[in-house]
Amino acid sequence: MIYDNDEWLKPYQEAIDARHAMILRERDAIAVDGSLAAGLNNHLYYGLHRTEDGWVFREWAPNATRMWLVGEFNNWKRTPAYELHPTGGGNWEIALPYMFLSHGMLYKLFIEWPGGGAERIPAYATRAVQDPVSKVFCAQVWDPVQPYQWQSSRPARREHPLIYECHIGMSSEDEKVSTFEEFRKTVLPKIVDLGYDTIQIMALQEHPYYGSFGYQVSNFYALSSRFGTPEEFKRLVDEAHAAGVAVIMDIVHSHSVDNEAEGLSLFDGREDLYFYTGWQGHHPAWGSRCFDYGKSETKYFLLSNCKYWMEEYMLDGFRFDGVTSMLYWDHGLEKDFVGYDNYFNNGVDENAVTYLALANMLVHEMCPEGITIAEDVSGMAGLAAPFEEGGVGFDFRMSMGVADNWIKWIKTLSDEQWSVGEIWWQLTNKRADEKTISYAECHDQAMVGDKTIIFRLADAEMYTSMGKDSQSPVVDRAVALHKMIRLVTLATCGDGYLNFMGNEFGHPEWIDFPREGNGWSYKYARRQWSLAEPDYLRYKYLRNFDKAMVTLVRDNGLLVAKPELLVQDEEKKILIFTRKDYIFALNFNATSSFADYGFASPEGEWEVVLNSDEAAFDGFGRLKDGDRHFTVDGRLMLYLPSRTAIVLRKI
Repeated sequence: MIYDNDEWLKPYQEAIDARHAMILRERDAIAVDGSLAAGLNNHLYYGLHRTEDGWVFREWAPNATRMWLVGEFNNWKRTPAYELHPTGGGNWEIALPYMFLSHGMLYKLFIEWPGGGAERIPAYATRAVQDPVSKVFCAQVWDPVQPYQWQSSRPARREHPLIYECHIGMSSEDEKVSTFEEFRKTVLPKIVDLGYDTIQIMALQEHPYYGSFGYQVSNFYALSSRFGTPEEFKRLVDEAHAAGVAVIMDIVHSHSVDNEAEGLSLFDGREDLYFYTGWQGHHPAWGSRCFDYGKSETKYFLLSNCKYWMEEYMLDGFRFDGVTSMLYWDHGLEKDFVGYDNYFNNGVDENAVTYLALANMLVHEMCPEGITIAEDVSGMAGLAAPFEEGGVGFDFRMSMGVADNWIKWIKTLSDEQWSVGEIWWQLTNKRADEKTISYAECHDQAMVGDKTIIFRLADAEMYTSMGKDSQSPVVDRAVALHKMIRLVTLATCGDGYLNFMGNEFGHPEWIDFPREGNGWSYKYARRQWSLAEPDYLRYKYLRNFDKAMVTLVRDNGLLVAKPELLVQDEEKKILIFTRKDYIFALNFNATSSFADYGFASPEGEWEVVLNSDEAAFDGFGRLKDGDRHFTVDGRLMLYLPSRTAIVLRKI
């Protein structure tokens, strides 16, 4: 168990065992013949389904007194032919002849309850579309004549995923909402070429406000229609799999949009249908509804949702968003998680912990090669430890402090104040029993109001001095550090690495979705891929370096070994470490190069296989790939130019 290998967890053994037992009880209550997946089929029962002789629709709404299907088929009127009847347990049902509904028709529910009534989109709707003029959402009958036929199987398990985080809508260079088809044709080949082996896609669940980045979900079973059809998304996933790229989804089960017309809030007039009552049911920072993870119907709704996305779209796993918010009653807001007591006291929502453990079990039962990732800033011990050892069962957790520290160092310290010791500590300080995903920056650092790493480093000179022939010390520094920061983050990562779409080439400026404050502009909700194409701009060379470092790490399996520190030279600002049979040497010194820097090294002959100073990476060409060095009397001598990183392979 996790407390056997961590003496600081020993005082919490009773709490960990009690948590473990609670999860087992819930699993056994749901499982059928030992299978959790077999007991989770809400998506096959509720919602609209074709039958041999027509259609059947079912909904759970225990506070409802009457219910109708309304839509294009009955002029949006509550007609007797489309009225549902109660079947017990809060369930409602209607069976219809085949000719009553057809592919593409729009529909909703009209639900009456004591004291009121309103139109609602079914909770299990698998497609919702928005009218371009009125902006009103409706459910849509989706029954294509030719269902998609899968061509490729899932790729092998990613023990050390190299993740390309992306957003379909903002993936075009044009000022618009992009599509699955455009992404498949133009962006997927870029990802494959760069060497990333996993795509993490945001904003797939339907959401009424585009600017929420997909994090204010209204329709949990519906693929966002903004980006295209289910068949088009399936083709994208299929082609990614054919290229050996896994596809994981950024799933939002941490909260639900507060909207009543589009979402689940007050669905049948009740506040607590799927959510907690009172203050626990409302997120104070996000203005959204908080799920009651202890309620059976909520657990079945969310767990069946996981199963649906994996079955319907052949996904390879999930990155669970907002896990910290789920785990704690105070959502972790303005809270310093100092000490293990935070993880095992009354401030923890044990229902949420149980739900997350069950979700992990379900994913791994359905797809043993699948992966799950937790976005958690609290550092809850055991979150990414195996369930059998007393953990919650995530495969990985996001190493969120790494990006925060890079921003802190860049913002608050001069180059001379950077500590290579602190860099090493913050980048490698991880629990031994949990796997992590590191990143220098994700989408969070690119949002309006913040700055990407390249923009913090270059600032206004991004607009004037990104030409290859520009004479700008500011941009020279920005380009050099951009490469070093990304390489050292990847080279020290625990078990995987993540990059946000476009940041590999130093995408300029920020992300700002269309909103009233910017005149509903798409200018910043896109990716300027063309900047990385011309030889005369520096962006191309940053992309070249990103491709080189990712390919080196991937093709040589460097992440199977842990990094081992060799040199931590605070005076000269030099950091050197090994990983597998490779040496990573980084000189963060702003002004000084070192012609013969000697240090204790493993024996052998070493060949330079990557250096950030190469001309192909917009460097000064002070080093050459292929140069060989020999360990003599236990020491290796290297030329380390200022603001340069080199990688050597043992021959």
